Order: sequence, then C-alpha cells, then structure tokens
Amino acid sequence: MTSDAQPAIRLRGVGKQYTKYEDTPAFVSTLGSLVTRSKRSKLWAVRDLDLDVAPGSCFGVVGANGAGKSTLLQMLCGVTAPSEGRLTVRGRVVPLISVGVGFHPELTGRENVFVNAQILGLNRKQIEQRLDEIVEFSGLEDFIDTPVKFYSSGMYVRLGFSVAVQIDPDVLLIDEVLAVGDMAFQVKCFERLNEVRQSGATVVLVTHNLNVVRRLCDSAILMERGRKVYEGTADGAVSEYLERLRTGEGDADMGYATYKGGKGQIVGVSLLDGSGKASSSLEYGDELNVRVRVEAYEPLDDAYVSLSLHAGDGTLVYRESSYETPWSRIEAGQVAEATLKVAVDLPTGQYSVSVGMHQLPTDRRTKAIQLDASPDTIFHVLGRHLVQGVADLGRGISIETPSAPAKKRSAAPAKKRTASPRKKA
Repeated sequence: MTSDAQPAIRLRGVGKQYTKYEDTPAFVSTLGSLVTRSKRSKLWAVRDLDLDVAPGSCFGVVGANGAGKSTLLQMLCGVTAPSEGRLTVRGRVVPLISVGVGFHPELTGRENVFVNAQILGLNRKQIEQRLDEIVEFSGLEDFIDTPVKFYSSGMYVRLGFSVAVQIDPDVLLIDEVLAVGDMAFQVKCFERLNEVRQSGATVVLVTHNLNVVRRLCDSAILMERGRKVYEGTADGAVSEYLERLRTGEGDADMGYATYKGGKGQIVGVSLLDGSGKASSSLEYGDELNVRVRVEAYEPLDDAYVSLSLHAGDGTLVYRESSYETPWSRIEAGQVAEATLKVAVDLPTGQYSVSVGMHQLPTDRRTKAIQLDASPDTIFHVLGRHLVQGVADLGRGISIETPSAPAKKRSAAPAKKRTASPRKKA
C-alpha cells in the first residue's frame, strides 16, 4: 500500500470487553438451603489492536481458539461495537462468518437468497438478475425450492457463499466456513476469491487451515489472548505460529510438528503451474513447480530440500529431493531458493505436498540432519475422474470393433426322420 492510499480497514487501539458471569451454587448449612452466588468478571476478547489492511489485498488472521479472531471479524462487520479505540471500514462489507447466518429454516433456498441478499444490500431487481448465477454457482439447482432446514451444513455454506460473492463486496469477511464445503466446491471458492480480489475487493480470512493462509493471503497477523503478537507476510505469520507451538510459547490449540535443528528454516513454500502462476488447481498432465525458500541462521554447507507428495488418504505417492545437487554453501542470514518440478500425472482428487530442509553429514555415511519441515500444502488435480488408484500410469484403452461374421450358406432342409414301428414280441 502506497503512503497516500487510504487503507480499506484501519484500527487504532481497538479493544472489546465482555462481562463474564459465573454462577456458583453453595450449600449454606446454617440456612439449610441452596444459595446461588453470581460472580462477575471482565474479559478482554481483543485488546490494543492497531491494524491497516490495504485495499485489494487478502489479509489473514491466525491463532488458536479463543485468540480473538472471530470477535475481530464481528467488529469489522458491525455485529458488535468496540469497547475502546477507533475502527474504520471503507465500502460495502459482506460478512460470511457463520454457517447459515441470516437463513430462515422454514424458507426455501430460493426465498432465503432473496432475504439474505436484501440484508446484504441488493434490491429485488438486482437479485432477480443474479439469481440464476447464484444458484448455478451453489450447485443446488435440485434443492433450491426445498426448505433449508433439510440442508446439510455443507449445503448451507455453498448457498451462503454463493450469495456473498455475488454482492460485489468492497470488503469480504470470511470466518472458517469454507472448511465445511466438499473438494469440488472448495476449488470453485478459491477461484472465485481470486476473481473477487482481482476486482479490487479486500478479503479478510480467518481460518485454522494454515495452507490456505499461505496460498491466498498477502499478509497476516497472529493473535494470542486477544492481542496481536505478529504482523507481516502470510508465510511469516504461519512460521511464527508454528514456532510458538513448537517451543510452547503460544496457545496450544493446533499446529504441525516441525523438526528444527536451529541452523535454518523454511520460510516459504509456493505451488506454481508450468507457466509460473500460483495455482492450487491443476489439470492432469500439467507441471507442478514447488518453489521453496529457506533461510540459514548460521553458515550452512551441503543443505538440500526434499518433497513428499501424498494422496488425500495419506498414502505416499512420490518422494524426491535435491540430495545429489545440494547448495554448496548458504551464509548466515541468507535466503536461498529451490524449485522442485513434478509432472502431475495423477487421477482427479486432492493431494498434499510437504517440504523438508536437510543438511548432509560430513562423512556422507550417516543419516542426513533434518533442519525443518513445512506443513502440508493442499492442491487438486482435475481432468481424470474416471481413473482410480495412487498414480495414473497413462495406459490407454484400445477398443477394436469386431468384423461382421461371415454369412452362412443356406443348407438343404434336413429330412424328417420317422420312428420305425416296434416289432411285436
């Protein structure tokens, strides 16, 4: 964001305080009755938050449960007001912060589209113009006139997201709901989010899926107990979160194991297609480029990276490394980059890539030292949905049409045989 550009979102000293009530029953022997004592305490869900989000960017918020992420989104969309500080959001805000918010269970999907879209700022004529596109995107054509009380949670999300992205938002707020959708719909959502960003809209994404943060977000913050403890790149926020979980400094909610030797760290993993464009959805036969950036904390000799590709069920599909061509030397504080290329000859489905950072031993006879490991990065392969198995071996099926059988010659009719009469004894 340039110095003269106005941020899409600005927070200065923002905090949100709630009153916490605790009812503690206690027996009082002198009265011989049950007395309920209410205790009240103050809880700061968010405190002292300063933040600028650039227009047209995708901004991530990561942290453990209870860190204040959802409270932050609720303040941004106006559901609740800050207890202190100043908050400014410019433009039309479209929240997608919970499954089924704004849907009436007794109304049909079609009726809920009209109600929800009007709440988000469209008039009836605008809704009618976009209705077909909303329904088509959701994939709920066969259920759009069914009351939504019969919908699954995934169907709720699909319809809610389809409405939200058709509103032409200036600021789109998303809180974890995409984790409910199926694989095919998630691919559509990621593609649509990229279109929303290209249109100039700002996206704020709260999720526990660290791979999504790495893939979609330009920048991010890490929150702990209501306070911002890190602000910077998406890779930096994820790395800081994982490091705090590893060392026990952060909120122990979730994360991925890392194996750091203190000598270096993976600071970025990007998935690119054959043309060098960031992509999480590839066609069968495309080339997947896994770009890895590592940083050395001290001078490193003979460092290399490895790649592990797993199917959706965790089965190892492929493993490769730059063991034969390591970096000769990486100086302390230096960032080095490598690109591992894989041909995506795989059946349609969901896959994940993880990357390791290693150092060769001095004698080359003992095991290599693992310095760091990245969390899984998810991608999808399309175009070969009829193939099953771990890998696509590219075996075509050749069908040969049998030649017409030769016509039989017409034969003379067989003579009718008559049984001879039995002789009398």
